[in-house]
Amino acid sequence: DLVSAEGELIRSVDDGVVVISSYTAENGYVIVVQHNNDRLSVYKHNSALLKEVGDFVKAGDPVATVGSSGRESSGPHLHFEWWVKGRPVDPSPWLKN
Repeated sequence: DLVSAEGELIRSVDDGVVVISSYTAENGYVIVVQHNNDRLSVYKHNSALLKEVGDFVKAGDPVATVGSSGRESSGPHLHFEWWVKGRPVDPSPWLKN
């Protein structure tokens, strides 16, 4: 989880295609981007989604805004997940680049 100000832009970590852009009761507004080499970036608890399924995004493009949506959120933040070949991995090394 990355604590951020409400409404701050969330940017795609890499080029890819939006495969999920929807709302769930648990995670609120969620956007998922499919990247090359069987990688996925997941962004949860957003206040707004800026892209739709099928949209191509470049690294750094805004995809959502920070929020606190969904019942599993306790305040404004970004819950970020990085998946490689169908398995979640620690995103820290990727975020430091």
